[in-house]
Amino acid sequence: MTSASSQRRRSQQGFTLMELLVVLAILGLLMSLVGPRVLNQLGGAKTKTAAIQIKDLEQSLEMYKLDVGRFPSTDEGLKALVRKPANAAGWNGPYLKSNEVPLDPWNNEYHYKYPGEKGEIDIFTYGQNGVPGGEGEDADVGNWR
Repeated sequence: MTSASSQRRRSQQGFTLMELLVVLAILGLLMSLVGPRVLNQLGGAKTKTAAIQIKDLEQSLEMYKLDVGRFPSTDEGLKALVRKPANAAGWNGPYLKSNEVPLDPWNNEYHYKYPGEKGEIDIFTYGQNGVPGGEGEDADVGNWR
């Protein structure tokens, strides 16, 4: 009976401090290997989201052009897609479902130029850092990409 009572006592004791430290060390190692990859995927997802939003804005601007006969000026900007500019005869908007111009995935406004420098129109964001240039998540994303 002593072996049965010692087995029962042993099963009720739980984990030792050493066992917990080994498990925590293994979890820390796994997180250091997997964590950066997960964060890089998240950054890539934001860049892809920006590219999709820019493509949607570009299509909305094309519809605006069909109705009005021209793209909005740089001064009128993307807001012309949701509010009629003063000199936009034929405006049949709003041209965006949400009735507001979306922010980029980093909560900054999209930039718009007409006439564009890289195409007929330029729609772009400066990425996470909000300044021109950069690499990775800080890279510019535009309709010319």
